[in-house]
Amino acid sequence: MSTHSPPPRPTRRDGLRLAAAGTAGLAVAGLASLAPASAVGPADLPADRPGPRPEPGVGLTPGGVAHVAVTATTLWVDPRTNRPGIDDPSLTNPVDLDAWNANMEDTETRRWLTGELESQAVLGSEVIVDEIDGDWAHIVVTAQGTPRDPRGYPGWVPTIHLVVDDGFADHVASAPTATVTALTSTLTGTPSGNHPGIDVSFDTILPVLGRTAQAVQVAVPGGDRAYLPAPDVVVREHGERPPLPTVEDIVATGERFLGLRYLWAGVSAYGFDCSGYTYTLFHHHGIAIDRDAGDQMNHSGLQPVEREDIQRGDLVFFATEPGGDSIRHVALYLGDDQIMQAPNAARSVEIMSLTEYDPTGEYAGARRVQLAG
Repeated sequence: MSTHSPPPRPTRRDGLRLAAAGTAGLAVAGLASLAPASAVGPADLPADRPGPRPEPGVGLTPGGVAHVAVTATTLWVDPRTNRPGIDDPSLTNPVDLDAWNANMEDTETRRWLTGELESQAVLGSEVIVDEIDGDWAHIVVTAQGTPRDPRGYPGWVPTIHLVVDDGFADHVASAPTATVTALTSTLTGTPSGNHPGIDVSFDTILPVLGRTAQAVQVAVPGGDRAYLPAPDVVVREHGERPPLPTVEDIVATGERFLGLRYLWAGVSAYGFDCSGYTYTLFHHHGIAIDRDAGDQMNHSGLQPVEREDIQRGDLVFFATEPGGDSIRHVALYLGDDQIMQAPNAARSVEIMSLTEYDPTGEYAGARRVQLAG
């Protein structure tokens, strides 16, 4: 354990908790089943690299850089506050996020996560390690913006979800990238799909090592090279940004997740919270906004929009009370009084009337992201 004191328990999501605590309503049918996570991890893929393979959880040091080595790691407010028998599938390596979701079919079981979790980070995400406390590490996720820490988004994760892999870091610094565009895909040991490994989520970004007609060869943190089906990814040169999206690009991406069950702190195809949903929609198209709803409104530098001027593709925000300053919710405006959102633990990604969603006047403002067209 490091000698410096851990950061104080954060309270910045207190307002957002009210959104996840909403009552059931307007239920939407679930997505078709996603492929279950395999029990085979990167360490089981065919060996290519010389020397020993980096081991998850080994060599982590305060101030050091590591990478996420599981489908998605979940950041907790405090370590060791998970529920035995319920949250276990999210804490192992590999994780099984389908099993975790299945353990939380009941709304109250799922709502319990509200305020206990911070965020998530998908496979390959860069993190900075701040502190080691037994088998937990306090980290910041460098890709997720927040005023809480200029380096990235903070939280506690199991150490076995992280790996110090200099070879992978070198590939990140110089190689082309493959961004997962499928809702989920699966790493395999061969271009034809043999030797399946762990699943990967939408918006996972991995370094590209080579290509075949049917697959893209990628580097895997803590493992060796593996393959993803070519139709499941888009490949870009190192440093190349995605083309500036149109409003319809953002809306179409959001519509792919209609029916996906809400997950507090989620930023993957296994579940989103309200701001994780909007953050991911724009991040996938190369646009950086802050991770949390209030920060998306107040700290992302987005253009304020008067209510009478809101347009399709704008972000609309809601406070904890009429006229309040504490932002609890964000949604994507579709026009004609319709919003698309990840509302709360009882519901799923949905489209509904803004007026119907906000009968008590908690609308707090709108912001516009500059898009193509």
